[in-house]
Amino acid sequence: MTRPADHPARILVVEDEPRLAAVLCDYLKAARHETEWVADGLRVPDVFRRWRPDLVLLDLMLPGADGVDLCRALRADSDVPVIMVTARVAELDRLLGLEVGADDYICKPFSPREVVARVGVVLRRYRRTGAAAPDGLQIDEPGCRAALHGRWLELTPVEFRLLRTLAGAPGRVWSRDRLMDHLYTDHRIVTDRTVDSHVKNLRRKLAEAGASGDPIASIYGVGYRFDME
Repeated sequence: MTRPADHPARILVVEDEPRLAAVLCDYLKAARHETEWVADGLRVPDVFRRWRPDLVLLDLMLPGADGVDLCRALRADSDVPVIMVTARVAELDRLLGLEVGADDYICKPFSPREVVARVGVVLRRYRRTGAAAPDGLQIDEPGCRAALHGRWLELTPVEFRLLRTLAGAPGRVWSRDRLMDHLYTDHRIVTDRTVDSHVKNLRRKLAEAGASGDPIASIYGVGYRFDME
């Protein structure tokens, strides 16, 4: 069950530097969150399943397992938000983090207060989207259809899955590869341009139904983000 936006959250801190982990946990606890610390990457899946956190702060460089691989594994089984924390500052690493499903990315060195603030932002975004679709948008899962401002959209099955995926996590950046995993259940081979075509059609249909502005933002070099409020 999604907790209310003002409810303390369970934060799983995955960090192999004990002093840094202790500081992060102290600041998070001061913000009324519960924390669990894991230093060994190999222990993360077990602790994640047992403790069921609301958010994961995940260092990329860990003993036992690579943070990127862990993020990919967590994202395959759960939509719990993941914030990557790392000393890797190259643009390629930042994009890679988003490609595997990270919700945010914080580079070391950082202010613990900044981390707490970013955690709060991601949690509010996640909890808001877990409670309901954005205002004016109705997703009818059993009927595989959607309406905007009371007007049913004429969507293909792929377009419905695209809207459901994007609208289910407003503010989250989706790579084209990740979107393809959600759009096609038969593992067919499609190109990035196929996803772009579906996005173009969905944008047009949302605009025809009265969407203000463009609710699907293009993130250069990465993919798409749903920004409808």
